[in-house]
Amino acid sequence: MRTSVELSTVTWRKSSYSNMDGGDCVEVADGVRGVVPVRDSKDPAGPAIIVPAGSWAAFVTALKADVI
Repeated sequence: MRTSVELSTVTWRKSSYSNMDGGDCVEVADGVRGVVPVRDSKDPAGPAIIVPAGSWAAFVTALKADVI
């Protein structure tokens, strides 16, 4: 299992559901093999959560289905 992910070169994108007033902003980085980095856009130098890609896909599917 990979224990670290290099994030200095990734491109972050803000969730389309984020608050446009600057609050509640979640960003994800695409293109990192096997994982999805997630961070708070208000703290870009802060930590990122590294989520297994399959778990992220299940989470997004549940959100779209309004399950969670």
